[in-house]
Amino acid sequence: MGPSAFRIAGVAERLAALGRTVVDEGDLVAPIPEIKAAGDPHKKYIREIANVCEQLYKTSLRVLESGGTPIVLGGDHSLAAGSVAATADFVRRSGGSLGLIWVDAHGDMNTPASSESGNVHGMPLAALLGHEPVELSRIGGFSPKVQPGHTVLIGIRNLDEREKEIVRASGVHVFTMKDIDRNGIATVMEQALAVAADGTAGVHVSFDLDVCDPAIAPGVGTPVKGGLDYREAHMMMEMLADSGLLRALDLVEVNPILDDRNMTAILGVELVASALGQKIL
Repeated sequence: MGPSAFRIAGVAERLAALGRTVVDEGDLVAPIPEIKAAGDPHKKYIREIANVCEQLYKTSLRVLESGGTPIVLGGDHSLAAGSVAATADFVRRSGGSLGLIWVDAHGDMNTPASSESGNVHGMPLAALLGHEPVELSRIGGFSPKVQPGHTVLIGIRNLDEREKEIVRASGVHVFTMKDIDRNGIATVMEQALAVAADGTAGVHVSFDLDVCDPAIAPGVGTPVKGGLDYREAHMMMEMLADSGLLRALDLVEVNPILDDRNMTAILGVELVASALGQKIL
């Protein structure tokens, strides 16, 4: 239901008003979990998730090949295994590499061996870095999709103990909410863009709405207090637009059942507009 919430919030109209040509590719068909067997308890529904991510990889790659900028709306953050794979593949064809900015309250770097829940939406970044689950890491036929030195996490504030160890050992760059509180979002974003753009062919931004404080984004599956406020979130996107580095954008983890008058999807639409050039003045 996440993509529908964004449409109802007027995402296409908002971007068209910025002078962008908007093509809605429609929804990818995702199986209904309630009528499927979960399968391996360490990576639940992995086959179904991998199939959808493979479809997304092909769709996003086709958009990039046509000169477009994929805006991927969800739904579950596991979709990034497909969307980031497409952007990485596209820049790889011309000898380039990809920078990745992962904006999230969580690390999403668990593997089936470390995850306590077996929920795959906690694993996509691990797969993109070349680790398990292999069903996601092999999408596109190459791995890893991104290098740790070009990968930045922003807004992290909720990691279990095992995942803390994984993140520390990974070599990725991490800006926690403490870093943002101490240094300010503008400084953090400047540093993040510098890392992700250093020697790369551009940046893919994967933005989980649960990075925002639940006061402004209640409609997410795993809300965590103490997140980005409204202006901090917009500042990130405005600086992204100013940089000219954006190759593709995900906005994910919107759950309308948990939302209040669609305010989370409305926020997401506003953030997409800022990322694509809407200015205050």
